[in-house]
Amino acid sequence: MKVNAQWISRIFVFLALASSATAHAQTVDVKALAERLKQGGYVIVFRHGATNRDQADTDPLNYDNTAKQRLLSEGGKALATQVGASLKALQVPIGKVHTSKFNRAVETGRLIGGTEVASTLDITEGGLVVTPIENDRRAEALRKMAATPPEQGKNTLLVTHKPNIIDAFGKDWFEVKEGEASIFQPDGAGKAVPIARVQAIEWIKAVK
Repeated sequence: MKVNAQWISRIFVFLALASSATAHAQTVDVKALAERLKQGGYVIVFRHGATNRDQADTDPLNYDNTAKQRLLSEGGKALATQVGASLKALQVPIGKVHTSKFNRAVETGRLIGGTEVASTLDITEGGLVVTPIENDRRAEALRKMAATPPEQGKNTLLVTHKPNIIDAFGKDWFEVKEGEASIFQPDGAGKAVPIARVQAIEWIKAVK
């Protein structure tokens, strides 16, 4: 019996899509993850919290001009505060907190980490206002920071932006949401091993 090549192609496409959907549908046991994080040794990369959709970065090279930036919404602030409280309740120790220079990232880092932060151009969104070479440098810097072991018994918190995350870790992060965390484990050989991705609300649900 002859098999139609077009049908075979369609079957393979269907199986690929089904496999992809299943992978994205997998849920994380946040309490079990928190037990691992209690020991320290991980890097948590957050995309900044929810922002005001009617705002834009109209002075993108002047990071002190917060009046012309897209800022955290009231809901974004509340959720980041709750995530910080949830991490504390889950006894996840946060050590160093590094953020982008944009206020929405700085504020997210402060609310989640519960401490002052160190802001850096290395994980600040560049986009069209910096050169492709600089965007590539920042992507490499984020990868390096995610692969750097934290101080003993702590987890490092990095707060950055969607373009930086995609550039650093690839197209699998194309739909990374505001407030989403990607957890990496430095392997000691310069690589960051992805462990889990957690939506902001999942941390909160884990302590209820």
